[in-house]
Amino acid sequence: MSNWQEITPLDSIPVLGSRVVETGTVNIAIFRGKDDNVFAIKDECPHKKGPLSQGIMHGDSVTCPLHNWKISLVSGEALGVDEGCTNTYETKVEDGKVFLSL
Repeated sequence: MSNWQEITPLDSIPVLGSRVVETGTVNIAIFRGKDDNVFAIKDECPHKKGPLSQGIMHGDSVTCPLHNWKISLVSGEALGVDEGCTNTYETKVEDGKVFLSL
């Protein structure tokens, strides 16, 4: 069973940008794609714990700002030859508001 929590209006997240949600135990980066698709991922690269929220989003992935690892926003898996994974979270958009399942 999901515990949906309203996070922010969709318009408060820039297209191809992100916002960080602090839950008390983990920081979660919420990304908005160019087609208003929304992704949520732990704000920590599996390589050296870089802040993914500060990376560059492209398609359904983000490049870590520290060492250029490309991370899937869908699965949390490192792409290419790199290995590692970080948590992803389910999102939905209803009535222009972003919800996160925790």
